[in-house]
Amino acid sequence: MFFERETGGERAIICSVTIREPYYIPDVEEFFSLVTSAGAEVVGELSAQRQRPSPANYIGVGKVEELAALVQATEADLVIFDGHLSPSQERNLEKQVKARVIDRSGLILDIFASRAKTFEGKLQVELAQLDHIRTRLIR
Repeated sequence: MFFERETGGERAIICSVTIREPYYIPDVEEFFSLVTSAGAEVVGELSAQRQRPSPANYIGVGKVEELAALVQATEADLVIFDGHLSPSQERNLEKQVKARVIDRSGLILDIFASRAKTFEGKLQVELAQLDHIRTRLIR
């Protein structure tokens, strides 16, 4: 009935990207805590610095290749970015690294979904999740 994503037990790689325009430095400890709160097992980390996000894949071609190799080496099934990915960036990354990719917003929605207790709370989280993935659907 509810829109549910897999929860817990996933092997995840976390990606922290420092963006200089607009200036953004990720808090890696806070992000790590969010990932573990969602029940994922962190099996790898990737960090990068960029002037601005790449329109195609957020982190650039070289880092995507590095990330794909890390996914394959660790057998991770999830990559979580500490930042906001556009729908096209998310799709492109999933194709290139061959793992599910979510951004910080998707991670936070997953945490809310796993902790919602009341029927009304579950409905509100489901609505937020559907609204979030609506922009990621094509056709």
